[in-house]
Amino acid sequence: MKKKRAFLKWAGGKFPLLNDIEKHLPKGECLVEPFVGAGSVFLNTDFSRYILADINSDLIDLYNIVKTRTDEYIAAAQAMFSPTTNDADVYYQLRDEFNQSQDAFRRAVLFLYLNRHGYNGLCRYNLKGEFNVPFGRYKKPYFPENELRHFAHKAQNAEFYCESYAQSMARADASSVVYCDPPYAPLSATANFTAYHTNSFSQEQQAHLAEIAEELVSKRIPVLISNHDTALTREWYQQANKLHVVKVRRSISSNGGTRKKVDELLALYRPATKSKK
Repeated sequence: MKKKRAFLKWAGGKFPLLNDIEKHLPKGECLVEPFVGAGSVFLNTDFSRYILADINSDLIDLYNIVKTRTDEYIAAAQAMFSPTTNDADVYYQLRDEFNQSQDAFRRAVLFLYLNRHGYNGLCRYNLKGEFNVPFGRYKKPYFPENELRHFAHKAQNAEFYCESYAQSMARADASSVVYCDPPYAPLSATANFTAYHTNSFSQEQQAHLAEIAEELVSKRIPVLISNHDTALTREWYQQANKLHVVKVRRSISSNGGTRKKVDELLALYRPATKSKK
């Protein structure tokens, strides 16, 4: 079956890794994702229920609006995709409006516009919490109507929460499987690709995430975590049952001349034996 794409562009999105993730993701009734991002894993798996969380309130508000006000949202968002709005001056005016707006629906409409017209699908905020991605200069940004409708249909079986990874992982029960895609651990001491929201994801949080995975598997709840393959991540995930290395067709560099492929690690925490019902 052809893979379904997310309606958002997303740096570090899991679309290229879907086959590998599906291969190692345990079966269950409910999938819990504490770092849902653009939702590629959600869109391409077949669980009965989904608990999808993220600390980005703009993202979660957007998803709830697409779920509950689909036609209204698509009409309003589509109006933002025209030759007149694909302009740097207009983009920066609309970015300012987004940063000043208190209206959840209008922010959701502008979020998709900024995502598709901004540079490289980045989602980045400054320390004041203001979206600050520059104009992307695309010839004709794509309006993802089919992707929005598929998301809205699938979202009828999903609950969206704006909360921390610890809070959403606490929602997992005996029928759940947890998939964690935290902000990437740095490839080196000087590299840092974790400033996804106003708060970057610290090494302490990375280690804490692994500890929660160990607690959940002790309660017979399986957990799969994806991250860069580094000495640190292997240390954090040393209690996992299996560490799978995946070759990634993805580059981590702003300098196109020095791009290199990096390995991804899939750490599987799985109960030793599954009790039969």
